[in-house]
Amino acid sequence: MILLGVGGVITIVIVVFLVLVLVGFVVSNYNKLVELRNKVKNQWHQIDVQLKRRFDMIPNLAETVKGYAKHEEAIFGEFAKARGLYAQASQTGNVAEMAEANKGLAGALSRLLVVQEQYPELKANANFQQMMQDLKETEDKIAYQRQFYNDVVQINNNKVEMFPSNIVAKIFGFKVAEFFALTEEGQREAPKVSF
Repeated sequence: MILLGVGGVITIVIVVFLVLVLVGFVVSNYNKLVELRNKVKNQWHQIDVQLKRRFDMIPNLAETVKGYAKHEEAIFGEFAKARGLYAQASQTGNVAEMAEANKGLAGALSRLLVVQEQYPELKANANFQQMMQDLKETEDKIAYQRQFYNDVVQINNNKVEMFPSNIVAKIFGFKVAEFFALTEEGQREAPKVSF
């Protein structure tokens, strides 16, 4: 058995202490990165629920409008195309493609709002009014959820990119998350719904 002097014991204690601090640092940062990654996923799912709700509302809204505006078939085609693009992007989880599908739907909704102005009897239809109110509420929820999602993405990305937590992120393969960004200025507002 090797006899250690006081200096040797102190050295071992210091080394063990430093190893424990390093392990604590790695575990703490790893757990925080996992928590943030899961928050990003959760917030995206909150947006996804509202986007799906909006896409599910569209067929009913389109059917109501069809009775009044038979020659506006192009709008209904845009709705169908946007819904298909969204379903496809939703399966892959690609935020950019989902935002693009959202852009297509926003354009079709804007055109629909112009159509409603041309048909006073459509504007007066109680079902149409209720659907438009539900749509407005859904748009507000989407905007609210998008804000929270982007806030969580920013916190996640800061943790992944800033020193010293970026070392742990790189070791364990954590990536920056993608913001849900609007690509057109007209999308920055919910559609104006007026009766």
